[in-house]
Amino acid sequence: MLPGDSFTSVHQKLIANLTGRFRLPSISEISNFAKNGGLIDYGPQIDLLGQYRQAASYVDDLILNGADGLSIQGPDKYRFVFNLSSARALGLTIPPNLLALADEVIE
Repeated sequence: MLPGDSFTSVHQKLIANLTGRFRLPSISEISNFAKNGGLIDYGPQIDLLGQYRQAASYVDDLILNGADGLSIQGPDKYRFVFNLSSARALGLTIPPNLLALADEVIE
């Protein structure tokens, strides 16, 4: 399980290749990790336009309307991507009901 930090993001292709070579299942929250050879990527779906709108709403509530406090909000959409080629290389059989939950399945 790999963290979603900048080091892992920059080196995701190398990490995916190494986990495949050493036959280690790998999952990361980094977008495109599965496309680059990792087994699974699962993490928040980034919507920059939505984040800007939310930031504008916060500024309006806090500064312009004098709100006492703001609630903490987390992501409301997550993406789940599965790489079947990596699963086969690791000798894993993925149940169809798990694949049905995926937003994208890479062959």
